[in-house]
Amino acid sequence: MFLLASVTWAATLAAAPASASPSVGLVLGGGGARGAAHIGVLEVLEQLRVPVDCIAGTSMGALVAGAYAAGLSPAQMRNALAETDWSDLFNDDPNFSDVNPHTKSIRKRYFSGLELGITEQGVTTLPGVVSGQKIKLFFNRLVGSDSGEKYIEDLPLPLAVIATDIGTGERVVYRDGSLSKAMRASMSVPGLLDPVSYRGRKLVDGGLVDNVPIGEVKELCRPDVVIAVNVGSPLLPPSEVGSLLSVSAQMVSILTEQNVTRSLKTLRDMDIYIKPDLEGISAADFDRSTETADRGHAAAQTLSRRLSALSVSEPVYAAWQAGIEAAQRPATRIDAIKVAELKDVNPATVQRHLRVRPGEPLDTTQLQTDVMRIYGDGYYETVDYQVLREHDRTILRLTPVEKAWGPNYLRFGFNLDSTQGEGNFYSLRAAHHRTWINALGGESLISAQIGTTSGIYAELYQPLNAQQTVFLQPVLRYLDDSTPVYEDNRRIAEYESETLGLGLYAGMNFAQLGWARAGWLQRYLDNSVQTGSPTLPSDERWVGGLHIDLSLDQTDTLYFPSEGWKASIEYFDSSSEGYSKLEADAGAAWPLTDDIVLTGRIAGAMSPRGQLPAYDAASLGGFRNLSGFARDQIIGDQIAFGSLSAEYILGRMPLGLSGDIRLGLSLEGGKVDGRYTETRLDGWLGSAAVYLGGETPVGPVYLGYGYADRGQSNIVLFIGTP
Repeated sequence: MFLLASVTWAATLAAAPASASPSVGLVLGGGGARGAAHIGVLEVLEQLRVPVDCIAGTSMGALVAGAYAAGLSPAQMRNALAETDWSDLFNDDPNFSDVNPHTKSIRKRYFSGLELGITEQGVTTLPGVVSGQKIKLFFNRLVGSDSGEKYIEDLPLPLAVIATDIGTGERVVYRDGSLSKAMRASMSVPGLLDPVSYRGRKLVDGGLVDNVPIGEVKELCRPDVVIAVNVGSPLLPPSEVGSLLSVSAQMVSILTEQNVTRSLKTLRDMDIYIKPDLEGISAADFDRSTETADRGHAAAQTLSRRLSALSVSEPVYAAWQAGIEAAQRPATRIDAIKVAELKDVNPATVQRHLRVRPGEPLDTTQLQTDVMRIYGDGYYETVDYQVLREHDRTILRLTPVEKAWGPNYLRFGFNLDSTQGEGNFYSLRAAHHRTWINALGGESLISAQIGTTSGIYAELYQPLNAQQTVFLQPVLRYLDDSTPVYEDNRRIAEYESETLGLGLYAGMNFAQLGWARAGWLQRYLDNSVQTGSPTLPSDERWVGGLHIDLSLDQTDTLYFPSEGWKASIEYFDSSSEGYSKLEADAGAAWPLTDDIVLTGRIAGAMSPRGQLPAYDAASLGGFRNLSGFARDQIIGDQIAFGSLSAEYILGRMPLGLSGDIRLGLSLEGGKVDGRYTETRLDGWLGSAAVYLGGETPVGPVYLGYGYADRGQSNIVLFIGTP
């Protein structure tokens, strides 16, 4: 076969004019992370001076093909992929420090991944695990969309991108239109990435219908020779197909392999087929892009003899290369900013996050941070941008796409706090969240909770201007809680505590930094002993007073930060009861190395006036809050607490699931004065904890062991939102 191919190839060259070289069509197939092998193939073509006349790609092949057609060199692509944090790229959440304060408060109570929409069609689920927000911005940066929107029809190298219409199953080919949007559509793995709405279609991964689009490149430029690169994943052996996830993956692979087999049958003897050895590299191994590119380079190098026959002279290749290489352009100066038409959201609320100003050069890094801040508001499926030329003016056009399942949502949260020998504390909560009640962005939240602590919660958040810098917030809360009482490390009583709270606040948001509120809080309290000795007083009363709180948060993630800080202060003063309560809490995280994070926390509470009553006392005890003690085991008039933790990052959650897994050691110290429980625990108390934990789609998960210097110890399991 090889001899026949060589003879045919020689005959083709002999028949061609002496001054002409065979035209080449390049096909780059899909394969997820395995597609980085395409870069190695391009490197060999560059070394051998093989020009390409047209190119077609699917999925990851579309990414490489689009970047190549836009003028990126193989070296630039190799560096871009190696420098990218792919785990972060498949996590749509912005840095937590870039989320607005009100949205932060919602995310601390409810799981963002369990958001359901209430529409005219009923309850609607999220279309995918990942919306692809960061992926699209990565494509924009890769192909240089900040210097002007890139359109396929304007590229110096003819390009075709393959996608699949998820509604009809049709093969969709893009030879014109937005380059980055076509690339994003071609990579929309069903179930993982949201489909892309484009030109009236909902598009997903093109690999479902044409993973190695040989026929497309033949139509695109009718090349003399086709170079086809196949990086698809092999089918799983039957022994590894058992779970729902593996069955689904195998079904997609079967569909893909069937269309690849059909495509490969169309190759002619003069065409060149490259299948790199990617054994051991999966479609999700994006962090191995350098190794994968090297394997693609090696595979192409073994065919260098045949590829060399397509080589041209240095001057000819240099002219071809100059025609497609991306030129370095000065920073684009923006003349105007426009926001695409929105149904519910006020455009001024979008623009509040922008630090780009008309008349200034466009800072792409800053723009992408601002776009992620807009997306972090939680109102949008995606937020994108285009840099356009209109009548000799450069326009920055922002295109937020409001959630099709909004603005009414169902939200959920739960937690389980299990301590060995002390029982389980748990709660399940559900809420109806209505956004954009009015043009200023008013929101209502009505929540119910059952479990160890049951109750209802309702609030109205009403901004007073479109930038949402100031707001009013009436709040209603009813809680029925079970409160254990301890003495000498034994539970001696159980109290039922009912609280009805009514508050009216005026507040201010400090951009993404945090918020402050001040208002009046009126509470009805009913505490009564249910079992055991009536150690604490049983009483029933109304307590009202001035309530002020401040919350600042600049950590990078919600539960397991690697850097940043946060702080809160809360003050309550009741003239009728003759006391005031001041609480403060601050924490910070520092990355010591790539794998080790240090965290520190200090907290305190006191009564600036009078003495804290038992029903409103401060407390210590619980995991990482004097871990050797049970939750709220020690209560009193004043507390002081400090801790220092070291956490080793063992690994990360799979692509599409946020967070990392850590092994931690915590050293803690605390003191409680004016104690109402554990009255013999004088002075400073020491405690330590070792734990395995991580941030998961259902919030933080901890399994730990805590030990106190007075001999107390606990094994703790915690799952869910605090």
